[in-house]
Amino acid sequence: MDLPVSVEHYRTVFISDLHLGTRGCRGEFLADFLRRVRCDRLYLVGDIIDGWRLRKAWYWDQQHDEVVRLILRHARSGTEVIYIPGNHDEMFRAWLQPDGLEVAGIRLMREAVHETADGRQFLVMHGDEFDSVVRYAKFLAVLGDWAYTLALEINRWFNAVRRRMGYPYWSLSAWLKRQVKEAVKAIDRFENALAGEARRRGLDGVVCGHIHHAEMREVNGVLYINDGDWVESCTALVEHADGQLELIDWAARNQLSFFAGRRSEVLQTA
Repeated sequence: MDLPVSVEHYRTVFISDLHLGTRGCRGEFLADFLRRVRCDRLYLVGDIIDGWRLRKAWYWDQQHDEVVRLILRHARSGTEVIYIPGNHDEMFRAWLQPDGLEVAGIRLMREAVHETADGRQFLVMHGDEFDSVVRYAKFLAVLGDWAYTLALEINRWFNAVRRRMGYPYWSLSAWLKRQVKEAVKAIDRFENALAGEARRRGLDGVVCGHIHHAEMREVNGVLYINDGDWVESCTALVEHADGQLELIDWAARNQLSFFAGRRSEVLQTA
């Protein structure tokens, strides 16, 4: 029997870069988030399933099943679920029709324009189209992905030690990325490119994912928002009933320690 949990209501929720099918996915935290939010519309902004990694080595645990089940439950409960594939789940892009495609109550689209309650319009896309490494040299992108996966594995063991010492989850890989000057420059170029595309289309802003770096800032009069990820961090973008947009760090807000979600799952299914 499920234990009672507090539920948070939002007009819209944006999440991306779940990377289901990898050990790096923080499925425990993500399942906790999906259980405790309700929304009118849910955007899945790419890299939901990691096809690159699954083609090399199969990994899929109970938490990944639970995340998929919860997303489908949202769709069955009346939430409009829009799935915009990214580069790691690009196999779904081949299915797309000009007007999108609906599967199991989930609408697949290459991109979308979201209008907030206060009338602002935002381009919603994964963002890999503006990453020169992914766009022009896929082999180099995959090579970089391998190194990144290694960093995430180190991060996983690092947090296992922190958990045993009683410390909460903290992303070593995200911290390292912020210290590398070239990575910071690349993020800045990415943000400017996405904001420029929204401005070119006459929109108020852009919501994207891809680079695993949650951010909300104005770039030349356009609001750039990256909803982050569920690998290095546990972040989402939410829209309140009045149109206010907010980035939330689910792990920090709920003071979740590493594997805390798994212990909660055991209690709920006992």
